[in-house]
Amino acid sequence: MNRIFLLVFIMSALLSCTGGNEKSDAYGNFEADETIISSEIAGKLLSFEGEEGREVKQGDVLAVVDSSTVRLQILQLEAQKKATQTKKINLRSQIDVLSQQLKNAKISQARAHKLFAEKAATQQTLDDVDGQVRVIEQQIQSQKTQFVSIDSELSVLDAQIELAKNQLEKSVIKSPLNGTVLEKYTELGELAAPAKALVKLADLSELDLRVYVSGAQLPSVKLGQQVQVLIDQDKTTNQQLTGVVDWISPEAEFTPKIIQTKEERVKLVYAVKVKVKNDGRLKIGMPGEVRF
Repeated sequence: MNRIFLLVFIMSALLSCTGGNEKSDAYGNFEADETIISSEIAGKLLSFEGEEGREVKQGDVLAVVDSSTVRLQILQLEAQKKATQTKKINLRSQIDVLSQQLKNAKISQARAHKLFAEKAATQQTLDDVDGQVRVIEQQIQSQKTQFVSIDSELSVLDAQIELAKNQLEKSVIKSPLNGTVLEKYTELGELAAPAKALVKLADLSELDLRVYVSGAQLPSVKLGQQVQVLIDQDKTTNQQLTGVVDWISPEAEFTPKIIQTKEERVKLVYAVKVKVKNDGRLKIGMPGEVRF
């Protein structure tokens, strides 16, 4: 009887050590979509809120780059625009003067033609009056063509102002997503530059467990499928979570080299991402298991 009790005790202990778990179908590590935030303009960092571990919302200000040069450029361009608009006003005034001169010249022209018909004016007088009318008409036409040049100049200035304002907006660097600052690459007061990384962000509210399945397992894996995810609780037991198959690779690949044995590394497998809600227990790089 004592031997029976001893055997029962040993079996219970063995089950307790293994957690009573059957073998999982796939293994992998948790990962997140990481976003590198950079400055799009050059300048000194006047403000920097990139502390590692900081949780940010979409639209939160991460950094402010010195934009005093851009502000001065906008003022200069707006002054040039006003000066160009004044040219347009002056041109209209000149055209008004010429239009009045043309009106007077046409009156003289009509009178000269009448006198010429009555043989009271010479051909020279008539030619002079007609020539004066043509000259004034050409002057008016020449002045009107300058509007095209001025309008083009104003269009260029407007485009330059919009570009400068766009640069001004870029001096305030905001978070494009809800997430957590994973790493920072600069400090307050340093110089920012285009393409120079400031911080790395990731949304940790959901993590992807990337696992690898064999061709034989693939038919049992479907997009949107709810699966069981296991993570370590201690050396002998696991914690259970729920995940959803979010992506299945369309192509086979050799097992990643993180797999220790050469026999496993030469097998063709398919990568699968399982999306798991993170209640705070999951960390990037943490190992996990999946049961389909």
